[in-house]
Amino acid sequence: MHTLYILYSKGLDRYYVGETEDFNVRLEQHNTGYFKNSSTSNASYWEEYLTAVCQGRSHARRVELFIKRQKSHVFIESLRGDSQKLSSIIERFM
Repeated sequence: MHTLYILYSKGLDRYYVGETEDFNVRLEQHNTGYFKNSSTSNASYWEEYLTAVCQGRSHARRVELFIKRQKSHVFIESLRGDSQKLSSIIERFM
């Protein structure tokens, strides 16, 4: 199983979409500057905004890329408010 995750930085007012096998470890990595040259290194604190379980890495990557291609705060915020919408997207890429 893999986890699709969306993080939010209040300081940057920005979302980050990613995927991982272990969400808690990955969140800690983002918040401690483990990824030195990544886009998440610009913020000192990221918080969990949304997580969803996917069937594997390739499935999580397809969902992640779909969400990233939307390039929209409004779209990401609609996923949190509408669990059916997120479920539908996850099922679409199985």
